[in-house]
Amino acid sequence: MLVITHIKGLVQILPDDVRYVAGADMQKLQVLENAYLAMEGDRIKDFGPMADYEAKKAAWGGVEEIDAHGRFVFPAYCDSHTHIVYAGSREIEYNDKIRGLSYEEIAKRGGGILNSCDRLRAATEDELFEAAKARFEEMMAYGTGAMEIKSGYGLDLESELKMLRVIARLKALNLAQVRANFLPAHAVPREYIGRQSEYVDLIVREMIPAVGKEKSADFIDVFCDRGFFTVAETDRMLEAAAAYGLQPKIHANELDFSGGIQVGVKHGALSVDHLEYVGDAEIECLKASWKGGRGTMPTVLPGAAFFLEMELSPVRKMMQAGLPVALASDFNPGSAPSGNMQFIQSLGCIRYKMYPEEVVHATTINTAYAIGLSDELGGIGRGRRANVFITKPIPSYEYMPYSFGNNKVETLVLNGKVVR
Repeated sequence: MLVITHIKGLVQILPDDVRYVAGADMQKLQVLENAYLAMEGDRIKDFGPMADYEAKKAAWGGVEEIDAHGRFVFPAYCDSHTHIVYAGSREIEYNDKIRGLSYEEIAKRGGGILNSCDRLRAATEDELFEAAKARFEEMMAYGTGAMEIKSGYGLDLESELKMLRVIARLKALNLAQVRANFLPAHAVPREYIGRQSEYVDLIVREMIPAVGKEKSADFIDVFCDRGFFTVAETDRMLEAAAAYGLQPKIHANELDFSGGIQVGVKHGALSVDHLEYVGDAEIECLKASWKGGRGTMPTVLPGAAFFLEMELSPVRKMMQAGLPVALASDFNPGSAPSGNMQFIQSLGCIRYKMYPEEVVHATTINTAYAIGLSDELGGIGRGRRANVFITKPIPSYEYMPYSFGNNKVETLVLNGKVVR
């Protein structure tokens, strides 16, 4: 049994039945001072005040202890939106952006997703795996213990399946928990430019059935936005995916009021992501999805909005309406080249005026919900998976988003074992 002792603050203690935190409740955070946390196998066995520890220890027998004097313990981050399987960086486009070109203008010049598509098709599976593994390990170093990873840079069946095999190999490392998201409608590939409806036909008739029969993905995604895929096309693809049990997670409303939120909710999307353009109609649609208690998680990607200098999602308005909100990294080579969830928390506070308590919920239990794992991840509770990190000595939990740019994680425990 592994026990962390003398914890300055054990953060994000949740009741067993909590699967997300919404509205005003996001401002409340349960922290136990001077605590211990006991882990057995891959689960949290017990926690409590240090005053109770010696009696518990005597009953348990032999334990391995980690002394956390001056340190906080948090549940490991869950990153519910990443694109870490890619070949090569895109800093030349970054230079174009600095010189004034928009995301859409860069895409029209042959950059953006199609640039990554060309490189990915040329790369071998082993090359992609080694590059993605380095990013995977970097994310863990900053405290991430679970993530969703998307395909979407292949844009043909062979290359998309290659990406999904790489994701399966990352999952097989048995470190961070991994969910695979099939994203065939990330963009229209070069060979189908001017024939978008034919590409959608290919996705519906060949790509979705192939992935569905292989059972190589947990989710399906569509970039439903201005200049990408329409609501009608998204509707068609999601209907086809439903036959194979692929639950939607939608890129929505990054560039305009696209209808992506509404079509995602219509099809029971687990999350709708980006959300720079959200008005009253979108908020009401999202609220209606939660009437049964299991709705569509609004997921904001602060790194992409920061990098692209975009409109900011109305996070406060969504929370005031009683909605939960999740924050994810969108780690990708073109618009968010970082998987540092500590920085995402900082951006949540600095740019979106979220409170430190809110960004903790938004990067743990709510992102766990957005990948379908909040029954076991995203909080401290008996029986939950033992995915936690120990900070370096810090003065308070508010210090995590306050001190941006430096890594405050000292030790990472995944599945009850120290991995970093």
